[in-house]
Amino acid sequence: MTGALAVEVALKFEHQTSRGCAYGPPHEWQVYNTLGGSHGVPRVHYKGMQGDYYVMVMDMLGPSLWDVWNNSGHMMSIEMVACIAIEAISILEQIHSRGYVHGDVKPENFLLGPPGTPEEKKLFLVDLGLATKWRDATGSHVEYDQRPDLITFNILIKFRKFFTSLGPSLPSLSSYSSSFPSCFKEVKAYNRFYFHRGTVRYASVHAHLGRAGSRRDDLESLAYTLIFLLRGRLPWQGFQGDNKGFLVCKKKMTTTPDALCGLCPEPFKKFLDHVVNLKFDEEPNYAKYISLFDAIVGPNPAFRPINTDGAQKVGQKRDRLTTDDDGQPRKKLRLGTPATQWISIYNARRPMKQRYHYNVADIRLYSHIQKGIEDGLFISNVACCLDLWAVILDAGTGFTAQVYELSPYFLHKEWIMEQWEKNYYITAVAGTNAGSSLVIMSKGTGYLQQSYKVSDSFPFKWITKKWREGFFVTSMGTAGSKWAVVMSRGAGYTDQAVELDFMYPSEGIHRRWDNGYRITAMAATSDQAAFILSIPRRNFMDETQETLRTSAFPTAHVKDKWAKNLYISSICYGRTVS
Repeated sequence: MTGALAVEVALKFEHQTSRGCAYGPPHEWQVYNTLGGSHGVPRVHYKGMQGDYYVMVMDMLGPSLWDVWNNSGHMMSIEMVACIAIEAISILEQIHSRGYVHGDVKPENFLLGPPGTPEEKKLFLVDLGLATKWRDATGSHVEYDQRPDLITFNILIKFRKFFTSLGPSLPSLSSYSSSFPSCFKEVKAYNRFYFHRGTVRYASVHAHLGRAGSRRDDLESLAYTLIFLLRGRLPWQGFQGDNKGFLVCKKKMTTTPDALCGLCPEPFKKFLDHVVNLKFDEEPNYAKYISLFDAIVGPNPAFRPINTDGAQKVGQKRDRLTTDDDGQPRKKLRLGTPATQWISIYNARRPMKQRYHYNVADIRLYSHIQKGIEDGLFISNVACCLDLWAVILDAGTGFTAQVYELSPYFLHKEWIMEQWEKNYYITAVAGTNAGSSLVIMSKGTGYLQQSYKVSDSFPFKWITKKWREGFFVTSMGTAGSKWAVVMSRGAGYTDQAVELDFMYPSEGIHRRWDNGYRITAMAATSDQAAFILSIPRRNFMDETQETLRTSAFPTAHVKDKWAKNLYISSICYGRTVS
């Protein structure tokens, strides 16, 4: 269509063999079907096939916030960014109310209306290809989960193509195929680093760690977006290499709201502090967040740099605000200073004898172990701190014989295979920062087969592969930044889950506990802590389990635990939060 009635539209197409189109039309189409008509979401006029491409025709919009920022000397006024905050929160509330999480909130995906039109100051959120549901078909929140293998990256080339000669009503595009090459007004190819959910620079730490998406993730990404627009840079920019995501996530978790928002007005810090401490299934207080920015925008909406009319509906609900955020202290999920500490796990057991030794040098290990064996005790756990060993021995292991090796290797494969031939299985492992190891192998475990992996990063993909083969994680250890994970058949579990964090995954552990899981193995480096939680094949009468984090070995607490029939079931030294 040409002439006076022609309408300029945007054309987005994806090849039918591209990622996400293997089983039919792009996932984004379904999302637009649900979100069509939502405030701040562009309208879609046509969806169909053109040759080998899926084609979607939608509203033509203006520049992105990144374009505006880039063309303004990498600066935006406080009022401008505050208006963006107000309207973006309103848009996200509408998307969330339809049961979706956007999944890729960033400056490039917020667009203004077409210049010179009544909508040029209106904000839109585009690119719904990574949107996921936070509600299931019953209306309930999706279940919490964590899959650390999703901390991977893929280069996606995204094409934003504008087609100028087509009107909003298109029964077919086939007649226009010969005109395609000459009808593009603008073609832009965007190369962006993506991982499974979002863009590295703006992704929430939960997305980095492979946790199931929820509303809090969009809001955390928005907070990073706002701070970037104000400051022009985020502290984790500049990391390169295959471990970029690891380094970015670590930096995000160690950068406090005070440090990140040091040059920003107080409302931005408060907003960040609120959203990074939201629980997985917590309903965000959108009205509260909008109210934070009211004081730094102009009183007359007509003169604001961004149209904030969409936030008025949210504003009408402000009289229903509770005082939870102001009057009652909330437990913060990401609070404290990253630290290396002792992490100890205690299980309720029938009264038994347990003994511990710590700060043990190599030459003293033999005497401690032999004395334990003479007293009918076997090693249940080992750990290492500052190249000195901690050893837990008790009478409740069920083991019938035990061997161990101190080795300069992490791990000594030949020795382990020799012991496997004698029906010994690995039951505990630990390593020093220098790379040496202490491996305990036992008889009487009930294991049928065993496998282990040493890796420079936590080997979740390997773990999931072995799960499918009937193995379960039975012990873990670290040496410096290396991980050793041991998996066994016949371990007596029906299911396992992993919690991996750059601090301490308190929320995840408690959610797993609520679902019947108990910590059965753990290990930590100076950067990360990993917990294996399992459901036993046989449930015990008392499933009480407690965790403790201490700067020194927990001698001051162990006897109190013993008095309550709580015994050390696992111990390690490494990353947590003080």
